Amino acid sequence: MKTPASAWVVPPVQPLLIRDLLTRVRHWAGGQRIIYRDLREHSYAEFLARVDRLGRVLTDLGVKPGDRVGVLDCDSHRYLELFFAVPMLGAVLHTVNVRLTPEQIAYTIRHAADSVMLVHTDFLPLAAQLAPQLPDVQAWVALTDGALPADPGIALAGEYEALLAGVSSEFCFPDLDENTVATLFYTTGTTGEPKGVYFTHRQLVLHTLALGLNFSVHHDPLSLQCDDVYLPLTPMFHVHAWGFPYLATLLGLTQVYAGRFEPALLLRLIARHKVTISHGVPTVLQLLLNHPESAGVDLSNLKLVVGGAPLPAGLARQARARGIRLLSSYGMSETCPVVASAHPKPDRADTDAEADLEVCSRTGFPLPLVEAGIWSANGTLLPPGRDQIGELVLRAPWLTGGYHLDPVRSAELWRGGWLHTGDIAYRDLDGYVRITDRLKDVIKIGGEWISSLELENALSRHEAVKEVAVVGVPNAKWDERPHADVVLHPAHAGQVTPRELQKFLHGFIESGAIHQRAVLTEIRLVEAIPRTSVGKIDKKALRAALVAAAST
Repeated sequence: MKTPASAWVVPPVQPLLIRDLLTRVRHWAGGQRIIYRDLREHSYAEFLARVDRLGRVLTDLGVKPGDRVGVLDCDSHRYLELFFAVPMLGAVLHTVNVRLTPEQIAYTIRHAADSVMLVHTDFLPLAAQLAPQLPDVQAWVALTDGALPADPGIALAGEYEALLAGVSSEFCFPDLDENTVATLFYTTGTTGEPKGVYFTHRQLVLHTLALGLNFSVHHDPLSLQCDDVYLPLTPMFHVHAWGFPYLATLLGLTQVYAGRFEPALLLRLIARHKVTISHGVPTVLQLLLNHPESAGVDLSNLKLVVGGAPLPAGLARQARARGIRLLSSYGMSETCPVVASAHPKPDRADTDAEADLEVCSRTGFPLPLVEAGIWSANGTLLPPGRDQIGELVLRAPWLTGGYHLDPVRSAELWRGGWLHTGDIAYRDLDGYVRITDRLKDVIKIGGEWISSLELENALSRHEAVKEVAVVGVPNAKWDERPHADVVLHPAHAGQVTPRELQKFLHGFIESGAIHQRAVLTEIRLVEAIPRTSVGKIDKKALRAALVAAAST
């Protein structure tokens, strides 16, 4: 007999809210700690009480659902508390990129219409400089590692620790719709002002769950376990530190936050607290491996998720020689961010180390619930295959809905019902995404496209090469010509010439590994390569400098 629809009892819908990431840990992580530099250490029980107190403090400051709360701070226990308390109020956490220019910082705070700002004392001079330009900010709160300066330069509503100490931990966060916006941050592009990217409670919870599933079911080359000790090498203002603080808190991991980026301190914290899991861009890995104190630190227990830029083969080998277990991942600001990781498939368990490294350095295999496609120039989806190259497009339940107050660029981002990444890629026959370049970084030579990433990867394999960046520069004959800026390891400085690196590159050209027109590559030895505010190589700045030099 057919069961009538009215006979099924449908349970009440349970919204996906950030507050529910804390439900299990209240009874699970009694002995786990949250550590800030050499300055503070407390239990999860104290963390939870501080989140409740922070909810009361923010409410007393006038924060209401929908209000934006901005933060100028580096990675800290306070930032972690704000990751939870602000969205749990129904307000929006604006994680301000402290590495932007003062003008850009002021623009993002104005555009977000932040009403309350929490500012570390390191940034109080900047806050005092910008305050007259920020009419929406009604209250400033200082975050201190010690004493407040005698003259903070700005009228303060209070100091964070004193405000928390002055209220009870008895606080009830409101019920919310899961589609309430929870976080907002700004990403810089090649043109125009920074763009505001936002995410809802539902999106952040789903991303956290998918991230945890993906990084717990695989063993090789790394997995996330309940006894791991977590320290982010990605700033918390940058896409929620890739979402890992939410996951680490959900799982009740011991967490270590380092504050200002200081390689020597990071190495000491990794050693002292036996850090086992982290994530960061290749530049940060390179800085840690080549720091003078690095040789004395045992890194053999460290598992590192690398993203934000391709992992050069030379750097991957250097890290593996130190015992670090590496894995490439892929995402962008608009994707919350992680949508792919390069875990090897089970049928590759018996491959040799070199083949295993090749897989783990790929862009990645889509996470559960992620659909990836390759978008052709005429707007159709391409099949797998190395010759089927187009723009990587994505669908997943945690991708941003668009850009804050920017309907034109939001529509462009989501044209055709897919999120357009701006990355040129293909799906290989194993199903992995292989990014060949950023759309804006492809080098156009005589009507053909050459991948700057392939040239960088080839040059990085030379033992003398510490860092390399390849861009296209205008050329009357070829439209563009590849230019490579190379930083050598100190031990090889003065011993390797551009001509020797050209010969090394020619080996890859002759073998067919890279395009024949890569012979046009100009190589220059430099002391440093320009960086963006989040530590990535700034190819826009490099191109501009080369064009300016050519015109003088």
